[in-house]
Amino acid sequence: MTQPPPPPPNQPPGGFGPPQGQPPQQPGQPQHGQQQPPQPPTPPAGPPQQQPGYGYPQAPQQPQQPTPPYGYPGQQPNPYTQQPQPYPTPNPYGQQPGYGYPQQQPYATQPVTTAGGGANGGRIAVIVAAVVVVIALVVGGVFLFKPGDDGGKDETASSSGGTGGGGDDGRGGGGDTPDGTEKVPAETNSDVLFKVPSPKVDEDTSVVVAGSWLTEKAYVKSGVSEIVGYDPAKGTELWTIPLPGPVCQASRHITDGHLTAIAFQPAKPTKDKPSHGCSQVAAIDLDTGKKLWTKTAKTGSRELRFDNLTVSGGTVAAGGTSGGAAFDLRTGRSLWTPKADDDCYDLGYGGGPKLVVVRKCGSYDQPQLHIQTVDPKSGKVISEYKMAEGVEYASVISTDPLVVAAEVGESDAIGISDAFSIDNKTGKLRIRIPLPADKFAARCSGVTTIEACTGVVVGNDRLYAATKEHSGGGEYGRTNEIVAFDLATGKQTGQRADAGDRYTITPLRMDGGNVIAYKRPPYDKGGQIVSIDGGDFKETKLLENPAARPVRDIETRMSPDYAEILYSQGRLYMSSRFASSLGSSGEQRWHLIAFGANG
Repeated sequence: MTQPPPPPPNQPPGGFGPPQGQPPQQPGQPQHGQQQPPQPPTPPAGPPQQQPGYGYPQAPQQPQQPTPPYGYPGQQPNPYTQQPQPYPTPNPYGQQPGYGYPQQQPYATQPVTTAGGGANGGRIAVIVAAVVVVIALVVGGVFLFKPGDDGGKDETASSSGGTGGGGDDGRGGGGDTPDGTEKVPAETNSDVLFKVPSPKVDEDTSVVVAGSWLTEKAYVKSGVSEIVGYDPAKGTELWTIPLPGPVCQASRHITDGHLTAIAFQPAKPTKDKPSHGCSQVAAIDLDTGKKLWTKTAKTGSRELRFDNLTVSGGTVAAGGTSGGAAFDLRTGRSLWTPKADDDCYDLGYGGGPKLVVVRKCGSYDQPQLHIQTVDPKSGKVISEYKMAEGVEYASVISTDPLVVAAEVGESDAIGISDAFSIDNKTGKLRIRIPLPADKFAARCSGVTTIEACTGVVVGNDRLYAATKEHSGGGEYGRTNEIVAFDLATGKQTGQRADAGDRYTITPLRMDGGNVIAYKRPPYDKGGQIVSIDGGDFKETKLLENPAARPVRDIETRMSPDYAEILYSQGRLYMSSRFASSLGSSGEQRWHLIAFGANG
């Protein structure tokens, strides 16, 4: 991307302030990128006169039988529980009324490797422009520690979000819900462990500071042209990795040995040159603060600029519209590059347990996305699913089981209309699950940051999605739910977790068979972390933050849509994705805040 996007809004959203298929590949299958033979075809000043919130009964205005809550028996036919139409079909969503309600009235110096690949100028111009629009919705990954030292195995407990998509540690089988590792602290009320002011940046600028990770030894966060490791409990600085320029991409995944990768610019931005291109890739040890290696890649004589980066199976895969490259995570050795092709290029990569490529082919007017599972060491294609022509962007929610999201029939690359459950081994579509934006709060960037999804996670062979915020109880109440879909049938399981009046709930990641979720608070409460049992969907509170206004003001600015949120073993870390000089004069901005249970 050529320049950083604007920072997220200073004010929290309304409701939080005080009242005012093909067969399996056979031997001799193509290397990654090789073409295969064609296949057959703030609360309102006064409550608006609107219908009751999604998922709740009708508020009786005349004596009538209330509509049962969303996800419960006795309701009218639900379009999500019906067998989806054969793919592809035009996207009918967005024009439908809210579920269970009548139509609402409208409201008034390193070794260099080489890489192939490429795309025409039109593709690049459109994608670069789109990145500026969508980056504000990108949420950093959630990374948790797991003891071990296998540098080739990835352990991820990411959120869609954390909130960003993920939950790659879920086990298969709809009823298989193994116990998680998160236990209820003796005292769930938290204190502020530490907080770090936002780093200083030049006037009228905003700098990306994406990337945060957590191990047993350190909480690690990107700063302005540096990576800093903090003591997880005290916040004292343990180490710093200086960089020549800002971090522009950070892997959502780490290995058991606590290694990960970043991409960064070769120089600091200036007024004359606000961006130097995201051309540098490095591996870092999150425990020791050691940078293992730095690499660049070229296509011809030109350095590649990377739009996305991930880690899987001991491989760092970095890609963009001008090409891609794969490196060994421990040594930096070049492993493979995508096949150079004027008609196809790797849009991006999803990592974790599997390595998945979103490869864009076809013409500018009629593109086709190939969702490929590849061997991380060789780039060899294991399976491939071709999406319908015309779908321009797709995001990877999970690589195992493989679930991707796209907006079908629309041009908005931020939203989601559907999730696609795909068999990794055969490339066959298992089921298509509608997630229309008028009913669900799942979002993905989808342009180049392939793994940046929020409001949706995968585990237990199920997809867990947050519903759209809606009216709740009380005069100013807003709320929502998390509901579950079976990845084999596409039907809702009947499970529903309510945020509670005036809270909104966002799934962050899987913990064994349980869902870890964050509850964004109302104006007079602190936020909460809850564990949702994957079987009976019972909610257990793990942490509740202070309600004191100075603390709450920092927390509510760390919205799940904009911030990076990590939780593990009684500690919650919330950090910004941007450092900015923009905003109210004299206003204190915060880089991160950490909470810890009292008990």
